[in-house]
Amino acid sequence: QVRLVESGGGLVQAGGSLRLSCAASGSISRINAMGWYRQAPGKQRELVAAITSDSSTNYADSVKGRFTISRDNVKNTVYLQMTSLMPEDTAVYYCNVDIISGTVVPFVVNYWGQGTQVTVSS
Repeated sequence: QVRLVESGGGLVQAGGSLRLSCAASGSISRINAMGWYRQAPGKQRELVAAITSDSSTNYADSVKGRFTISRDNVKNTVYLQMTSLMPEDTAVYYCNVDIISGTVVPFVVNYWGQGTQVTVSS
């Protein structure tokens, strides 16, 4: 069993910053890709940023230069540092993690966090 716990969302004024965290715990052998998605009201869920096991990163064009994704492989945690926030960044942010479990026969399972609300006021 694997659990993802997100934290760090909240209300911030435009131009402000927030840092999201997502910690994985449970039956984990290794973690592959980790990422953050967001979903605004009435819109589809979209990829915000992703980071591979060797720390290669990928960002949505709308957040490049403002958001930074990072990971701590000891703590099994992924972070999203968000700066210069804009009202259009308002959404529920979800972490997404590919976790390898099992030892004799390893298997990969994709997990979603419960979501954390980020609201940016103008």
